[in-house]
Amino acid sequence: MTTLITNAAIVTLDSDDRVILGGELAVEGNGISAIGESGELRARFSEAEVVDASGKLVFPGFANTHTHFQLLIAKGIYEDLSPPHRPPFDGGLAPIPVPDLDPDEMRVICQAAAIEAIRSGTTAVLEDGASIDSYADILADSGLRYLVCERIWDRANAQIGDPRAFEQDRALGARTLQAAADLHTKWHGAADGRIEVGLAAWAPDMCSPDLLRNVRKLQDDLSCVATIHLNQIWGEVAAIQAHRNMLPTEYLDDVGFLSDRLVCAHCRCMDPREEKILGRCNCNVAFNSAIAARRGLSPRVADLEQYGCNIGMGSDNMSEDMVEVVRTGLFMERVRREDGRNPSPEVALRWATVNGYRSLGVADGGSLAPGNKADLILVDTDRAHMVPMLRPASCFVHQGQPSDVDSVMVDGRWVMRDRVILTMNEQDILRRAQDVSESAWKRQFDTRPELPVPSGLSLRRDTGTAT
Repeated sequence: MTTLITNAAIVTLDSDDRVILGGELAVEGNGISAIGESGELRARFSEAEVVDASGKLVFPGFANTHTHFQLLIAKGIYEDLSPPHRPPFDGGLAPIPVPDLDPDEMRVICQAAAIEAIRSGTTAVLEDGASIDSYADILADSGLRYLVCERIWDRANAQIGDPRAFEQDRALGARTLQAAADLHTKWHGAADGRIEVGLAAWAPDMCSPDLLRNVRKLQDDLSCVATIHLNQIWGEVAAIQAHRNMLPTEYLDDVGFLSDRLVCAHCRCMDPREEKILGRCNCNVAFNSAIAARRGLSPRVADLEQYGCNIGMGSDNMSEDMVEVVRTGLFMERVRREDGRNPSPEVALRWATVNGYRSLGVADGGSLAPGNKADLILVDTDRAHMVPMLRPASCFVHQGQPSDVDSVMVDGRWVMRDRVILTMNEQDILRRAQDVSESAWKRQFDTRPELPVPSGLSLRRDTGTAT
C-alpha cells in the first residue's frame, strides 16, 4: 500500500535541516518515495491512502543506540542506587541485584519496554542483553527495528567495576561467544530485515584480551556491528588499571577492538587521551544522557565529536523514553559547555536520529528523504505546552512529551496509529508487567532478607519487608 501524509510540518533532518510547512510525504513499500510542498504529490499518488496530518509534525523516528529491555523491572529503584564515584570500589551498578525472572516473566517485561519505546517515538533499538533468543520473537512482533546484541564475557564471579583479581573462565567465554554466533545464524535478517544481529562484549573489565580478539574476529567474519560498555563508572576505570595497567580505551585499542563499527556506550569517566583514541578510530558513542544525569556523570560530548566520534543517543536502564533523553542531553551539554546556545535542538535531534541510525549500520535511515526507510513519527502540536509552534524542532525538543507522539511508522507499517498501539495488547501487557515486577521483587526480598530494601518501596503485594 502507498501512504500519502498531507498537511504536515515535515522536519526532515536532511543535510539542509529543511522544515516543510504544510508538506506532503509519500511512502511506498518500506521506503519514502517523495517529499514535497502542499499539493505537489497528490496527482502522482492519487491511489494512495491519504493521512491528513493537520496540526502535526513529522519527524524521523528515534534510534535508541543503547538499552536493556530486561532492566525495565528496576524502574524507580536503580535510578537512586548508583555506585560510588570514588574508591573504595567493590563492583556492580547497584547494591542490590535485579530479581531473577523466568522466561515468561522476562518476555512480559520486554514487551512493556517495547510499548514505552513506541510511545516515546522510537523506531530503532540496539538491545544489549543475555539469552535474547528467548524473547527475540516478541521483539519482532512489536514492529520495531532492532539491532540485537548478545552479551559476551569470560570473567567469573564479578561485576563491572570490581578491581579484585581477574578470574578468567574460558568455558564461559566460549559459551557466550557461541550463543552470540547462534543468535546471528537464527535471527539476522528476520522480520523482513527489521532484525539485525550484532555482538556485545560486556565491558573491558569483564573480558580478557583473548576474548576481545575473538569477538573482533567474529565481528569481521559476520560483518556486523559490535557494542561494549566503556568507561561507564569510575570503578571500571580502576579495575582496568589494576588488571591491565592502562586505561579502558587504551586496553581496547591495544587488543585491536576499536573500529568504526563499534558502539561504545557511556564514555563518561574518560581521560582526554581516551577520547582522542576513540576519535582516531571513528567509533560510535551512545550518549546515554538521562541515566548519566541520574548518576551525576557527564561525557564530554563536544570533545568526542570534535575528535571524530559519531554521537548517538540511548536510554540505557529502566526507561525507554527517548524524548527525555534528547532534552536531557541538550541540557547536560549546555551546562557542561557553559553555553546557552549550543548544542542546538537540531543537533540534539540529529544525535538521536541520523547519527543513531548510522551507529546501527542503517545507512538509509534517520532522516526524511526519498530513498530512506519509512521510519517516522507524527507529533501532535495542538496542545497547550506546544503552542505557539514557531520553531518546530526547538519546540519539540524543549517542550515535547512522549504523549504528544500520535503515530509511529516503521518500515512503512504503522505500529501505532492515533495513539493506539497496533502490534501488542497494551493494557494486558502493562497489567501483567506490574504483577510480574511486584512478584519478582517480593520473591527476592523474601528469600534474601540480608538485602537492603530501598527507601520508599511500595508494593501492593505484602512482602513483609517493603515499606
